[in-house]
Amino acid sequence: MKKLEGIEPAAVLSHFEEICSIPHGSRDTKRISDYLKAFADSLGLRCIQDELNNIIIFKSGSPGRENEEPVILQGHMDMVCEKEADSDIDFSTDGLRLIVDNGILSADGTTLGGDDGIALAYCMAILESDSISHPPLEVIFTVDEEIGMEGAHALDTTPLKGKRLINLDSEEEGHLLAGCAGGALGVLRIPYDTVPAEKDSLPIKLQISGLLGGHSGTEIDKGRANANTLMGRLLYLLNKEFPISLVKISGGTKDNAIPRECTVIITLNSNCLNDSFTQTVNKLGRIFKSEFSVTDPELSVNVEFLTDYKADFAISEKHSKRIISALLLTPNGVQSMCQDFPDLVETSLNLGIVNTVAGEVTMSYCLRSSVDTKKGELMFKLECLAIQLKASLSFSGNYPAWQYKKDSPLRNTMISVFKQLYGNSPIVESMHAGVECGLFESKIDGLDTISIGPDMKDVHTPNESLDLESVKRTWDYLLNVLEAL
Repeated sequence: MKKLEGIEPAAVLSHFEEICSIPHGSRDTKRISDYLKAFADSLGLRCIQDELNNIIIFKSGSPGRENEEPVILQGHMDMVCEKEADSDIDFSTDGLRLIVDNGILSADGTTLGGDDGIALAYCMAILESDSISHPPLEVIFTVDEEIGMEGAHALDTTPLKGKRLINLDSEEEGHLLAGCAGGALGVLRIPYDTVPAEKDSLPIKLQISGLLGGHSGTEIDKGRANANTLMGRLLYLLNKEFPISLVKISGGTKDNAIPRECTVIITLNSNCLNDSFTQTVNKLGRIFKSEFSVTDPELSVNVEFLTDYKADFAISEKHSKRIISALLLTPNGVQSMCQDFPDLVETSLNLGIVNTVAGEVTMSYCLRSSVDTKKGELMFKLECLAIQLKASLSFSGNYPAWQYKKDSPLRNTMISVFKQLYGNSPIVESMHAGVECGLFESKIDGLDTISIGPDMKDVHTPNESLDLESVKRTWDYLLNVLEAL
């Protein structure tokens, strides 16, 4: 028996469970794209699948509504693949293991992919139905939204006729998203030289773990620790007392997820090693744990002496200090708040990934701002940092902010429908996380857009959850909106 069998809305959740069985991480969307193409073909619907695996499916309006103005429904195929350290899931081959607990859906030890698999499931249920009233539909499923909206950037929108777009990538029921931050991805590459490890050097592993992490947009203002920048602080303070040399560093797996772990291997001459080294690490761990006791209560700092590890080379002293300085000096987190909406983050960045490859340490960022010139200023800061570090810097996936419109007929209709259903007004807002609406508005003249979705929590983390009652209410609301348009 399937986990979601018998739970309403069954038409939606049956598709969501099937989606969860198909690997569909970013840059691994061929299988889910082919699945959606086969689904459209089985219904006899016109479908366009482009070279990147983006999908557009067209469906005529329900009887009597064939000649109305089309509506675009849109979501993205890819999910953020994060898991607990002890999870044996292979995201490239395995489906997710779903858990239902008191009306809350999650996945065992991994992200759930409600962001944005629920959008696919909503749209598939509408496309296969013969009883839902709706205008002509143009349904867009994009790829690689989570790594810079690459699918939306490349999508050919000329086949589209609709001027109203409902994006299904929001995470809070009862909220109509009408604007969001723009963003970009940045990669800083710090070259390094190696030297032979000292004969009497001892390899040591330092690890920061147990952090909560989270979405680098919606959770960036929660004050949660970033494992990568915290490691920079740890290394800097250790290096003030002990002549450590870096061997390699690895932290985080997604630039748009606040990193929960960071691991470093260093070497230290055994003649310099005494009880004070471990005592210093433990002391700093207690300080960090105290500082983040509210946001990251499970934070831990661990040290392990690697008696079975052979370090033939280490990063030179000069370049070790340069890398440590980069981790400590890098801007990270909230940079400014909106002047018009004091509770809304305006500009931020997240150092999501630090990695060691041949001859360089890479630092990967997700930048966000609702003001494009402020995003540009943040890029300039990283450029200046790169110059000082004698490093290289590149940007990709640069997408515009989605500006709030004072006049939006689509928004007015959706507010009216919400009031009729629930007797009160929805919350209309802008948010700091990025959705693809701004990109589509830049590609389609006169496009009117709104984003909605059911309640989700802790997206981009293994704690991600989806409220099933909220899924049903949002489904009912969406059908009433389609009826009213």
